[in-house]
Amino acid sequence: MTPDFVTEFSRQCISRNELSLQRITLCLDQLDETLLWTRPNEHSNSVANILLHLCGNITQYVISAMGNVPDIRQRPLEFSTREGFTKKELLEKLQATIHQAHAVLQQATPAAFERKYRVQGFHLSGIGIAIHITEHLSYHTGQIAFWVKQLDNKELGFYAGVDLNAKNEL
Repeated sequence: MTPDFVTEFSRQCISRNELSLQRITLCLDQLDETLLWTRPNEHSNSVANILLHLCGNITQYVISAMGNVPDIRQRPLEFSTREGFTKKELLEKLQATIHQAHAVLQQATPAAFERKYRVQGFHLSGIGIAIHITEHLSYHTGQIAFWVKQLDNKELGFYAGVDLNAKNEL
């Protein structure tokens, strides 16, 4: 694995994660604070719980495993917590977590991306971890977007000003 590949791979993961963070920010900007902890039913999570879960997951996979710091995640609390944070606090927590994870990815060597890690009972390479957190963040971004649309009945504006019918250039 070449250093150029590692740099480009990291850059692309970070770019996708930043896009997810922008979308989550748009969602939170439009979500009424009183709806932050609302659950559609007892088997589903609130937007707040999803944000806590993302922080825990990204911390465990990247910051702890690849960053070589102790794993202090308390996963059950991500889902059982029912109050205690505002939108602003949760967004700041997510931003800080993502930016700390990005620092780990940017500093990772080709060997760190090739190395195998045991995280949450899974065996993943550094590449696998970077892919996992990118797709996991994107997946939950979609859940947040869907839930905010359900709660507020609003268009989120993710693609405002973008022509999604544009054809590929050859």
